[in-house]
Amino acid sequence: METSRIHPSFKLNGLSFDNPSDLLEFATKLKREGSPHEMSMGKFIYKWLDDDEFVKVKTSGSTGKPKKIKLAKQSMINSAAATGTYFKTGPDTTALLCLHPKFIAGKMMLVRAMTLGWDLHVVAPEKDALTQYDNKYDFAAMVPYQVHHSIQSLNKLKKLIIGGGPVSSELEQLLDEVETECFATYGMTETITHIAVRRINGMAKSEAYAALPNVKFSTDVRGCLVIDAPQITPNTIITNDLVALETPTRFKWLGRFDNVINSGGVKIYPETIEKKLSPFIDTSFIITSEKDKELGERLVLVIEHDDDDNIPNYKNAFEALEPFEKPKRIYALSQFPYTDNGKIKRGMVKKVLEKK
Repeated sequence: METSRIHPSFKLNGLSFDNPSDLLEFATKLKREGSPHEMSMGKFIYKWLDDDEFVKVKTSGSTGKPKKIKLAKQSMINSAAATGTYFKTGPDTTALLCLHPKFIAGKMMLVRAMTLGWDLHVVAPEKDALTQYDNKYDFAAMVPYQVHHSIQSLNKLKKLIIGGGPVSSELEQLLDEVETECFATYGMTETITHIAVRRINGMAKSEAYAALPNVKFSTDVRGCLVIDAPQITPNTIITNDLVALETPTRFKWLGRFDNVINSGGVKIYPETIEKKLSPFIDTSFIITSEKDKELGERLVLVIEHDDDDNIPNYKNAFEALEPFEKPKRIYALSQFPYTDNGKIKRGMVKKVLEKK
């Protein structure tokens, strides 16, 4: 059992642990008697404290079939240290874990707390978890859905990182009104959550993502991001994310290479259009394409809506778009297919449209 994996200042829901054996006993109790998120937390802590140098985690499945990969515990410690350095969150930082510990983002909040010596408060991963407690925190991580339901309570947080999905223009506008330092994150399971962040409110607000310590960026021939993070993974990671590289440590995200639509010879990034439309559409939606004899592909808007015969008119929303960005047709699906962590499975949506 690696005692270096537990900082002496670490606290979990107000409890201190004199040695790893006490924490192991507590984790065993959670595995046996806890609620679902507590059981997941107990299982992970139990695994974290064993003699294996690796942890198996599942990828999200947002860009393909979910798969299990092995992450080195030392790499996870290095990732936690980079976060601590960037956000200046050392020992005795008060932090909130309201993400499910079965996902990598929740696991890494535990790793940061255990290795950096945080005072971690763990609650059920509900949409409005922050509103249910009066505690104030130095640091927290949420998905956009939770942030939407916590706007009025964000004054309880000093710093907030947001991941697991895109931050809409509407949400960014709401966050402009709060004093909490809010950051969108860029990362994936393979990079052990975020390796870059961008401030989305306040005077330091930016459209560009900045690298965490010891991370460098480049692009391949497609214009996709290549990540060099030797303390996280020994191999460079070639992504399918199209970016505008500003420096070796800064980039602007444009969209996914596999989502790019070629309509009449023009390359169109669906995610860019979705960000423009998000303030006008109050349901889940995506921009995708269907075959067209003249254009090759034509843009379509697909909304989550249970009445295919009464689709809303988004004429005003489309006025915010460039002519080549305007969808040629609107479709409605009663229920989108989602990954376990709430991302829309774009490929499956497109296959459903082909059958319509």
